[in-house]
Amino acid sequence: MADFVLGIDIGGTYTKYGLVDKKGKVVDEGAFNTHAKEKIEIFLKELKKNISPVVEGKSVIGVGVGAPNVNHFDGTIKQAANIQWGDDVPLKKLIQQVFDLPTALTNDANAAALGEMKYGGAQGMKNFVVFTLGTGLGSGFVVNGELVYGNSGFAGEIGHVSVNPDGRFCGCGRRGCLETYVSATGIKKTVFKMMADYARPSVLRDVSYNDMTAEMITNAAREHDYIAIKAFEYTGQIFGQKLADTVVHTSPEAIFLFGGLVNAGDYLLDPAVYYMEKFMFKPFKKSVKLLPSALMDKNAAVLGAAALAWDELGDK
Repeated sequence: MADFVLGIDIGGTYTKYGLVDKKGKVVDEGAFNTHAKEKIEIFLKELKKNISPVVEGKSVIGVGVGAPNVNHFDGTIKQAANIQWGDDVPLKKLIQQVFDLPTALTNDANAAALGEMKYGGAQGMKNFVVFTLGTGLGSGFVVNGELVYGNSGFAGEIGHVSVNPDGRFCGCGRRGCLETYVSATGIKKTVFKMMADYARPSVLRDVSYNDMTAEMITNAAREHDYIAIKAFEYTGQIFGQKLADTVVHTSPEAIFLFGGLVNAGDYLLDPAVYYMEKFMFKPFKKSVKLLPSALMDKNAAVLGAAALAWDELGDK
């Protein structure tokens, strides 16, 4: 019987999972609501209900998990901006109790970086960065072929660098963080700002804030909607500036973008590349590729969580 690992990606809105073999083939997968604003016991109940039938009868050697604000060293979630389960959640211990399997945890964006390195466009690369553009903005750094965790285990949180210290309120408790501008949540806020700033007609004016999605904004841009296009230009400008700052730190060969917002394609990428190069420190100009993830038709974070499990638990 073939061996598998269980890869779990916990996001601010949905939790995705997959049963993955050593070659990266996902044989079973699914998703459910994270219940990020409710008690963690509700999440654990949903986790068991959805995944137990998937692992039953299979040779599963361990669990790999990607989640926001995970401390890789002690397996806890600490003060996650978009998951309100408490300030210090012993997630590794709790998941081990649910499945009675050895478990390894890392930041969700670090998991996406592992997935890109093992199974995606970063195969063979030693230095690259992955940005995940979902409910928030995550980032994972690989330097000299190794994930960067830093002293505290929280290195590389570019989503919480400051764009404007007097800017938008962030779930982390600060103001003006990058993810409040460059994320599915951020671009919704930008659309409403643009609708206030411009008198131009837009199909988005008939959509409430709670009903609006990044996909709607992308579709509007494709139909040449002025407000949607301006929102992507504004988002790309802010993102490009911070990408230029990011390059200075580790000199990556490439930066990969993963997540629903990336489906906007050139509406986001063109301004991001333009402003990245405009603000780039001269020695790095034209040296870094900005690319969509090669795993966009798959689940990079689930594959990355599985890769983590294979690396840390596969020989145990």
